[in-house]
Amino acid sequence: MNPQLQYQIEQFLYEKSALCDAQDWDAYLELFDEQCEYHLPQWDSEHEYVKDPKRGMSLIYYANRSGLEDRVYRIRTGKAASTVPMPRTAHFVDNVRIAELDGGQLEVRANWHTLFHRLGMSEQFYGYVTYHLKPAGESWKITRKHIVLLNDTINSVLDFYHL
Repeated sequence: MNPQLQYQIEQFLYEKSALCDAQDWDAYLELFDEQCEYHLPQWDSEHEYVKDPKRGMSLIYYANRSGLEDRVYRIRTGKAASTVPMPRTAHFVDNVRIAELDGGQLEVRANWHTLFHRLGMSEQFYGYVTYHLKPAGESWKITRKHIVLLNDTINSVLDFYHL
C-alpha cells in the first residue's frame, strides 16, 4: 500500500470525525457525495446483520445525502427533540485498511469508537465501517458509508453524529 495514500485517507477520516465533534455540519455534509448511500443495518441474529437495506430492517438508511441533510435541518431548527441538548462527542478511528476499486475509487474499512455525554450521562457506541470514496480535487467524497454497530443495545438516542 502506498504510505502517502494511507496517510491522506487517515487524515480525511480524522477530519470527518473532528467536524462531527465540532458540529460543523456544513463542512461535514460537504464530505458526502450527493448520491451517497448511508446504511446502518439491524442485526438479524447474533452474527448476521441485514446486508440489503431494501430487503431488511435498518437502524438508519438514506439512499442519498438528502437524509443526512434532513437530520441536520432538524437539529438546527430544534425539530428533533432528541437532539436538545446535543451530546458532546469524541470520535475515534483506527485500523484503517484501503483497497482500490474501479474508476479510481477506494474502499476504506476502519474500526470506530464514539464516546458521548448528554444530560449527565456518558455512553459509547463502537463498531466497524466501510466507506467508498471517490477523488474530489485534493480530497475525497464519500459515496457510500456502511456502518456496523457492534453494541446494538441502545440505551439512549442513536443518530448519525454517533457513528
